[in-house]
Amino acid sequence: MKNIIEVEVFNKLFSSIAEEMGIILRRSSFSSNIKERCDFSCAIFDRRGELAAQAAHIPVHLGAMPKTLEFVLKKLTLDPGDIIIVNNPFQGGSHLPDITLIEALHDEHGNVLFYLVNRAHHADVGGKTPGSMGFSTCLSEEGVLIPPTYLHKDGCLNENFLHDFLAKVRNPMERQGDLRAQIASLQRGGMRLSELLEKYGEEYIFTILDQLKDYGEQLMRGCIRRLPDGCFHFTDYLDNDGLDQKHISIGVELTIQGDQVLVDFSKSGDQIKTPLNTVQAVTISATMYVFQCLLGEGYPVNQGSYRPIVIKTRSGSILDSLEPAPVAAGNVETSQRIVDTLFGALALALPDRIPAASCGSMNNIAIGGTKDGGSPYTYYETIGGGMGARPHKSGLSGIHTHMTNTMNTPVEALERSFPLQVEKYALRRGSGGQGKFQGGEGLIRTYRFLEEGKISLLMERRTLAPYGLAGGLNGKKGECLLVRGDKKKKLAGKINLRAEKGDRLVIKTPGGGGWGYQKTEIR
Repeated sequence: MKNIIEVEVFNKLFSSIAEEMGIILRRSSFSSNIKERCDFSCAIFDRRGELAAQAAHIPVHLGAMPKTLEFVLKKLTLDPGDIIIVNNPFQGGSHLPDITLIEALHDEHGNVLFYLVNRAHHADVGGKTPGSMGFSTCLSEEGVLIPPTYLHKDGCLNENFLHDFLAKVRNPMERQGDLRAQIASLQRGGMRLSELLEKYGEEYIFTILDQLKDYGEQLMRGCIRRLPDGCFHFTDYLDNDGLDQKHISIGVELTIQGDQVLVDFSKSGDQIKTPLNTVQAVTISATMYVFQCLLGEGYPVNQGSYRPIVIKTRSGSILDSLEPAPVAAGNVETSQRIVDTLFGALALALPDRIPAASCGSMNNIAIGGTKDGGSPYTYYETIGGGMGARPHKSGLSGIHTHMTNTMNTPVEALERSFPLQVEKYALRRGSGGQGKFQGGEGLIRTYRFLEEGKISLLMERRTLAPYGLAGGLNGKKGECLLVRGDKKKKLAGKINLRAEKGDRLVIKTPGGGGWGYQKTEIR
């Protein structure tokens, strides 16, 4: 291997290109979900279709992208001037609002050198409810399903596809604007990679890329080697499926042996009728995220990092569901519980290193209706909560944790774009679990409706609280309320409903679990 410093320098070069792709996507986009919340991810794959580098964007997007490219390349080829669009969750995707664009960079002979990929969460892709993130019972209710399709072929726009797609969504101008932003992002990535190839040469670049992937594998194997050998079991639960109050099990058997690990989820519950189902690609994303946390920041994340980790799922289970199962919430809610379950197992192996459970929900809210005399709008957001306390430090408050890495929609941007008023946005004091180190506090966000609208909530940790560790107490469960006049109604965590003008929606997000026994003063 070349000098490790040289390999790390090139990892930063490739990662910086992916970061720049993200900057272009954000600044060119139309929707607040991409422009303000940064709900997108960018990555670069080599000519073999193996992950070369990624930006520090959304974990649940990035870990699934290798599966997406694998499926797409089995179906279609990418010639110069081609761009492929896809959102099929069962072909390496996550859920329907996450639209992936793929373009290849070619040499002068038409041979593929790199694949550039971005994935962005669109604020609406049609379906039964505004925002395409409603409580659903089949995939068709969640929006437009896009199999691998040419958005551009030989440099020409596929106008038939685009016309059909835009006819099925609620805000076609915004969707078209966001797709153009994704295209611009790919173009910038191709330009920067071309500059890199011109400066260093194709042979040198691909030699160092192979070494970079080997280095990623070496680092991950070293991380696993520092874990104690053994088999560690843990089970956590989703609150319910939204139809009844029965908890849904997420179970893992973690077998560590030397420098490799088997992560077996096959004993998790069966797939269900509602959108908490997860596709295998998302289960892979959550698993890789946890092991990347163990590795730490600043290290290469590429295809080599995946090699020492074997992930086993059961087809037809909630973590490897079969088409046409609804999956809108699997990407955002079940992925969080996978993380909690894996950290619970690792806490048995590393009791002095693993934090307590964080908020455990992305607290999804989608609102839609009309404004300005009848033009449609869709607003989607995930709301932060409390971070779990760590073995040597309290958890952070009011923050997105684990599988989400988005920002909030600023109050000013929200009120400018939608007929909503934010009456309160504050930390939820007392929601973090007590302990030697305290769990982070959740948030309270109160919306007043200036016009009637449709609401969809997909939220977890409303029945089962985020767990504490090492004697620390659980974090406080979340709560949702609809206030109409002087009457308050407690809402289920998974629900579609209508709001009248003047109604207030109150979202209280969970706090993180505490860590360690709390010291008591003896008098």
